[in-house]
Amino acid sequence: MPRVSPEHLERRRQQILDAARTCFIREGVHATSMQDIFAEAGLSAGAVYRYFKSKTEIIEAITGTVIGDLHTFLGELVQHDPVLPLDELVVRVAERVVALSGPDGTMRLAPQAWALAMYDPDLRRYVQQNVVGLRVHWAEYARRCVAAGLLPPDTDPVAAGKAIFGIIPGFLLQRLILDDASPEELRAGVRAMARESLLAAGATTDPVQGA
Repeated sequence: MPRVSPEHLERRRQQILDAARTCFIREGVHATSMQDIFAEAGLSAGAVYRYFKSKTEIIEAITGTVIGDLHTFLGELVQHDPVLPLDELVVRVAERVVALSGPDGTMRLAPQAWALAMYDPDLRRYVQQNVVGLRVHWAEYARRCVAAGLLPPDTDPVAAGKAIFGIIPGFLLQRLILDDASPEELRAGVRAMARESLLAAGATTDPVQGA
């Protein structure tokens, strides 16, 4: 048999992922079966299982690309010099979320993956790793804010990172379910809360203006 090129293998793998994403967005992750993916891809079961052993592996592969992009994007924002004010950082992340959560956006699958992770041990471990990784960025941001005087010196950066991290999933859910949340609204809300609460707590500079 002729040797199959790496390019052909990658094209076939992407063909499967594209078909799965179409099914997930159309029917929902839970309702989509492997048979649905075979049919959408126009491939046999054997051809698909050559690349992925289960639907969980396909979910991980699809979300992994987006998570990797978010890690890189958030990491660059967190290390921005000078430190970005909280409202500016949050709005930039929210704009990225919006761009990835349109009708065919992979970010639409995130809440479904979170739900499945509640009872699928393999997917749960995968989601946990990604959540922990993203929280590391937010904790680092909180540390930099403390050093820059944007947060009080006695701030627990891990606790602050967890609190800030929680803003984005909440924004995504409102965007997907209510369709009435915008990055600019998020900016306005964060700006109002940050200015009043953090300055009252003794921050040496305006947390939303950086001066």
